[in-house]
Amino acid sequence: MNNLALALEDVQNRADKRQIPINKVGVKGIRHPALVKDRSGGEQRTIADFSLYVSLPQHFKGTHMSRFIEIINEHEKEITVRSFHEMLFEINDRLEAETSHVEMHFPYFIEKSAPVSGVKSLMDYDISFIGELNKNELAVSIRVAVPATSLCPCSKGISEYGAHNQRSMITVTARIGGFIWIEELIELIEGEASCDLFSVLKRPDEKYVTEKAYDNPKFVEDIVRDIANRLNAEKRISAYSVESENFESIHNHSAYALITKDKTI
Repeated sequence: MNNLALALEDVQNRADKRQIPINKVGVKGIRHPALVKDRSGGEQRTIADFSLYVSLPQHFKGTHMSRFIEIINEHEKEITVRSFHEMLFEINDRLEAETSHVEMHFPYFIEKSAPVSGVKSLMDYDISFIGELNKNELAVSIRVAVPATSLCPCSKGISEYGAHNQRSMITVTARIGGFIWIEELIELIEGEASCDLFSVLKRPDEKYVTEKAYDNPKFVEDIVRDIANRLNAEKRISAYSVESENFESIHNHSAYALITKDKTI
């Protein structure tokens, strides 16, 4: 260490007299290449948005923000799920924290075949890995945001012909206790909507998805309850939240429902 570094005070290490601890302090919006395995046996290269935090005891004035950036940049050019886990332990160690928290947000692509024509196209989904290390206890969650179709049972029930439908954004955050593919969660969610979405549809496909949704009407309450039933039966998931926002086609507002559950309690 040079003489200049020795002469500069580390202000973050000053004592703080307000006696107020901080739950999370850190950095947001760090973009970094990432590598994610997909179920087909391949890997997807993507750009992830990282947020890294620690808890700050009441007697410390501040944390060392630059160390978060150093930890990101010291990893390989493409961060994997394994290095995502390693970062939590590194943050705790390097910043002498009791609790560390890392979030990794990225787009994920799945090739889907249209239901009748079989034409293939890519669907993109918003995915997050969320990790927290608290007193050496690691908790990891996956969040998936899945667009889908919902068709209104009331509209179908009272109309002589037709029924209004809407685009739904269904989001599941699942705390996992065993390995689970991103694709598994997406398929679980899509299976409980009136119909799933496709990037490309030919006319026979449009007929199919229109009629499938009409035969499978669901309120926003039905969607979250049906998904919750599936999550309750999944032993690899220990806690979850499932929410659905239905962007109404005949109203200027959205319908919304949320269920949360900790299966360990």
